[in-house]
Amino acid sequence: MTTPTAIALPDDADQALLVGRVWRDTPHQGPALVVVRNGEVLDITASCACMADLLDRDDAVEFVARVEGESLGPVEALLENSRQVSPMAPYLLAPCDVQAIKACGVTFAVSLLERVIEEQAGGDPGRASELRSELQALIGDDLSQIKPGSEAAMSLKAELQARGAWSQYMEVGIGPDAEVFTKAQPLSAVGYGQGVGLHPGSKWNNPEPEIVMAVDAAGRARGATLGNDVNLRDVEGRSALLLGKAKDNNASCALGPFIRLFDERFTLDTVRKARVSLRIEGEDDGFVLDDGSDMAEISRDPLDLIAQTIGDHHQYPDGVMLFLGTMFSPIQDRDGQGQGFTHHLGDTVTIATPSLGALVNRVDRSDRLPPWTYGIRQWHAYMARRR
Repeated sequence: MTTPTAIALPDDADQALLVGRVWRDTPHQGPALVVVRNGEVLDITASCACMADLLDRDDAVEFVARVEGESLGPVEALLENSRQVSPMAPYLLAPCDVQAIKACGVTFAVSLLERVIEEQAGGDPGRASELRSELQALIGDDLSQIKPGSEAAMSLKAELQARGAWSQYMEVGIGPDAEVFTKAQPLSAVGYGQGVGLHPGSKWNNPEPEIVMAVDAAGRARGATLGNDVNLRDVEGRSALLLGKAKDNNASCALGPFIRLFDERFTLDTVRKARVSLRIEGEDDGFVLDDGSDMAEISRDPLDLIAQTIGDHHQYPDGVMLFLGTMFSPIQDRDGQGQGFTHHLGDTVTIATPSLGALVNRVDRSDRLPPWTYGIRQWHAYMARRR
């Protein structure tokens, strides 16, 4: 991967409260909690070993600003280690640990149309172009003015039902209830520089560049990071009941490089105004795609999505990492007229926004990437050894 190290960090990295997790070989082989301060990576595991515990602290901002720790060297070296095909310790892990990893779907009107196309195409990318024209003629392609759950949304629903054009995706796109699903298991996400995986049976797929909220056990938004919700359009398009198979595979969830804590410089309004850029660079065909997602066009506010995920109706005692969704639905032809976009193995995917830096990953197959073997029991045993 040749992406410059500098773009992996926020534009104002010297003033950002960045926390993350790295894999260390010594003195203890396992994950360490780190902060980045003045360009230096500090291992703070002796003071706080669990990211969920750190985010639960009422004084998390003050703690991260002052906590001391063992130096692991410059952050540039850590990022360089993490980008190697066989990463050298210390290298970055996904910045969360025991939190549930959840995701919201169809939160942007522009992506809603593509989800309906997936469903009606039944997983066949060759039908997508024709269906796109038909649906745009029927319902239009600008649903951004429709507030989910509003009277106008319910009127549109009734009209579409009468025309036989309603779908499960339309329900979660403009209905009162958001789609919130389990993206990955705790400790299963990969981090900056690592490979992201496609199910070997998928022929129509894409990255989904998103901002991911770090939410504590009380339901408070404590910070944010970047995420790649790898998406299998053919699998999910065959049936919404295949969402788990489409979303939760080995290395199909990437997060990082760091969680940035909210403070006076980085707030929820920063997230609301962010533009998340995406760049895909093909290794085998020289293909380049530049696109992005404007958070200002999201249909549901991040706080609404958090409230629909965690509250009196559902508790997450270890906190939640919540993908907010994306407006990115690639339709640029890559392998032939009308075939749209799909990944090739070896693609480099860069997801970036100035306030959070960049998440860089390389695409491979889930069955060829290192299997997920480090789960809750291994982490618990590691914590016991450290104590």
